[in-house]
Amino acid sequence: MTKPLWLFLFLCSCFYTPVFAQEKYTLSGVITEESSNETLIGVTIAFPSLGSGVTTNEYGFYSITLPKGDYQAVVSYLGFRDIIQTISLDRDKKIDFQLAEEAEQLQEVVVTENVEKLDIRKPQMSVNTLSVGTIKKIPVILGEADVIKSILLLPGVTNAGEGASGFNVRGGSVDQNLILLDEAIIFNSSHLFGFFSVFNPDAIKDIKLYKGGIPARYGGRVSSVLDIFQKEGNSKEFKMNGGIGAVASRLLLEGPIAKDKAAFLIGGRASYAHLFLPLFDIDNTAYFYDLNTKINYKINDNNNIFLSGYFGRDVFGISDSFVNTYGNAVGNFRWNHLFSDKLFSNLSLIYSDYYYGLKLDFVGFNWNSGIRNFNVKYDLKHYLNDKLQVNYGLNNIYYQFNPGKIEPSNENSGILEEQLIQKYANELAAYVDVEHRLTDNLSLGYGLRFSYFNRLGQDEINVYANDNPVNFDPLLFIYQEADPISVATPGRNESLAQFTNWEPRLSLSYTLSEDSSIKTSYTRLAQYLHLLSNTASPTPLDVWTPSGPFVEPQLLDQYALGYFKSFNNDDYSLETEVFYKDVQNRIDYIDGANLIANNSIEQVILNGEARAYGLELLFRKNEGKFQGWLAYTLSKSEQRTPGRTINGTNTLETGINNGNWYNTPFDKTHDVSLFASYDLNEKWSFNTNFVYQTGQPTNYPVGQFEFQGLTVPYYGLRNEERLPAYNRLDVSASLTPRKNKNRKMKGEWVFSIYNVYNRRNAAAINFRRNDDTGANEAVRTSIFGIVPAVTYNFKL
Repeated sequence: MTKPLWLFLFLCSCFYTPVFAQEKYTLSGVITEESSNETLIGVTIAFPSLGSGVTTNEYGFYSITLPKGDYQAVVSYLGFRDIIQTISLDRDKKIDFQLAEEAEQLQEVVVTENVEKLDIRKPQMSVNTLSVGTIKKIPVILGEADVIKSILLLPGVTNAGEGASGFNVRGGSVDQNLILLDEAIIFNSSHLFGFFSVFNPDAIKDIKLYKGGIPARYGGRVSSVLDIFQKEGNSKEFKMNGGIGAVASRLLLEGPIAKDKAAFLIGGRASYAHLFLPLFDIDNTAYFYDLNTKINYKINDNNNIFLSGYFGRDVFGISDSFVNTYGNAVGNFRWNHLFSDKLFSNLSLIYSDYYYGLKLDFVGFNWNSGIRNFNVKYDLKHYLNDKLQVNYGLNNIYYQFNPGKIEPSNENSGILEEQLIQKYANELAAYVDVEHRLTDNLSLGYGLRFSYFNRLGQDEINVYANDNPVNFDPLLFIYQEADPISVATPGRNESLAQFTNWEPRLSLSYTLSEDSSIKTSYTRLAQYLHLLSNTASPTPLDVWTPSGPFVEPQLLDQYALGYFKSFNNDDYSLETEVFYKDVQNRIDYIDGANLIANNSIEQVILNGEARAYGLELLFRKNEGKFQGWLAYTLSKSEQRTPGRTINGTNTLETGINNGNWYNTPFDKTHDVSLFASYDLNEKWSFNTNFVYQTGQPTNYPVGQFEFQGLTVPYYGLRNEERLPAYNRLDVSASLTPRKNKNRKMKGEWVFSIYNVYNRRNAAAINFRRNDDTGANEAVRTSIFGIVPAVTYNFKL
C-alpha cells in the first residue's frame, strides 16, 4: 500500500464523524481494585444485548459511546468477581467500578448471558499476557519467581540455555526486544548473568508480550515488546508483603499518603548467598540488589500524576582484584489528563541509564561504560464511538553512548586515562493507531509510525577509502580491518547520518462464530540501536552502538496468520499462528572480530540479513482446580551476509559463511513447554513445568593439523552443529497453613525442585587433548543439576 493511501485512510479515520438518527451517549470511568484503589488494565466492560464492549487502558480508564437506552453491563477481569449492573443511558455518564478479588467475595455471581468475547473479536494478535499470580506459581531455579523465566514457557520464546541473559522471540536476537518498565527502557533484564531477572514480581501489576501485530505506539526494536507496569500503591490502607528464599529475600511496602487520593509503593530485593562463601574459604562474591518505587497523586477527577523509579545493581568479584558492577536506573514522571469523556492523554518524562563497570586491580585500571537516554512522550487516546478508537502521539529520545573509559586505579599502575569516543543520537517518532470495528464479524487495527533517527556528531570519526571500513583479501579469502585514510572531527551540532522510515501496521480479525476467529497481521518496524555481541548469550560487557555512516538500521517485515478458538465457555482456549519475518541490515561479524574496547567497531562488522518463520500452538485450560497450558513452536531462524562486488572488478567477495544462510545461535527447531497447576484444597497446591528444546547451534572442529609440535583444530561453516537436545522437569508445592484465616499476617511455604531427574544439559561442549592419554576428547559443561529450594512468602 502506498504512503499517500495510508495517510488518506488515517485522515479519514481521525476526522470521521458518522451521523446517526438515533441519540447516542458516552459512558466512561475508571476501574479499580476494591481493596487498594489500584487501577486495573484490560478490564472488559461488555454489553451482551448489543454485542459490544471496551477494555480499560494502561491507567484503568474506559470510554464507550452507545445509543440511548437501558443496558445490562458486565464488568469482568481475570481473578476478580464479575459486576453485573443495569445502566440507563439517557445522558453522558461517568461511572467508576471497583472489583473485588474472588477470594474476598462471599456470594457466587452467576452470569447467564452469553457475554461477548472481545479477545476473540479483537484484531490484536501475537500477544501473550501472564498474571502475577501465575508467574508466582511457575517453578524456577532456586525458588525465586521470575518474569523472564516465566515467559520462556510461552510459544515462540526461548533463550540460550541455563544461566543465559535475556530472551529470544520468534528467532530474533536479545537486542531486538524492547523491554519497558513503566515506559522506561531496560537495556539489561538480567541479574547475576541471567540466573534471575531484574523484575520484582511483588511490584508488578501487568505484563504483556507483543510478538507480532505490534501497535504503532511502539517502535525501536524489530522482534518484540515486553511492556511491564508497576503497581501504583494502596491508597486505602497500609500493606506489606515479601518473601525469604534460599539465595534472596524481598520486601514490599505500600500505603496511603492521603487516603483515596495519594499512595506510595517501595519494594526491595537482595541476594545474600555470597555471605556464606567465607565459610568455605572462598574469597569471591556474587550478589544483586534492586529497588522499586512509585508515588501517585489524584489531583482531581481529570488529573493524576505518577512518579516511579527502579534502581538495580549486580556485583561480581574475584577476591579484591576483579570486581564487576552493572545495572539499570530508570525514572518516569507521568501526568494523566482527561480532556473529555472521550479523550484521554498521558505525558511522560523518562530517564534511563544502563551502567557497566570493571575494577581490575591486578592490571591497575578501572573500566566504565554505559548508555543513557532521555525520553519525552505524549500519547492520546480518542474514543470516537463504539466502533472507532484512535491512538496517536509523539515521542523523542536523546541517547548518549559511552563505549568505555579507562582510568588508572592507582598512581603506580602505569595506565594512562583514555576515553573511547562517545556517540550521540536523537530518535523522533510520531504515530497514529486505529481500532475499527467495521461489522459484527470484521474488525481492523491499522496504524502508521514515522521515525526519524539523527546520528549526531562526535569528537572523532574515521574516514575510509570508498567509505569502506572492511576490506576483502581476494588471495586469502578473508575480511580484514581497513586502515583509515584520515580522521574527521565533526562537532556535536553536525549530523553524521540521518534515517527516516514509515512503519505501517495492519491487523484484521474475522469472527467465524462466537467462539472462534481468524486473524492476520502485517508489521513494519525499524531499529536504530544494535547490541555488539558475538557470543550466544550476551554479557554485560557487550556494547550498544547507534546506526550511523557505516551501520544501517535494521528493518523488519513480519506477516502472521492465526486461528483462535475458545471451548466450553472459555474454560479452554486454542491459539495457533504461523509467521514469517524478514530483517534487512542485520549486523554480522568478520571472523576473529574483536568487539571489546574497540574504538573503530565499523572495521569488524558487515550489514547482512536475517529471516525466521514458524508455527506456534498454545492450548490452555483456564478454569477450575486444574489449570495450565501446552505450548509448541516449530521454527527456523537464519542469517546471511552475501559478498559485495570488489571495487573496480566484476568479482564478488565470498561473504560470511560463503554467502550462504546459516543458523543463528538462537535457532531452535522444536520447542515444547508444559505448565500445569493443581489446587488440591485451601491448604495445598502443586505446580510443574516440562521443557524440551532442540539443541542450540554451535561449532565443532572438523579437522586438525600439526604446527610446530602443536595440534591446531579448524572449524567448518558457521553453526553447522548442535548441542544435545535440552529437556528439564520442575515441580513445586505450596503450603498455606489453615491458621492463616485467624491471623493478620498470612504466610505461605513454597517447596520446589528444579531439574527433578538431574539432567546435565550441555551449556557448551569444548574440545581438548587429554594429558594422560594424548587423545582428543570432548568435555560437556553443565550449569545446573537437581536444585531443591524452600521459600517463605508472607503478607500483612
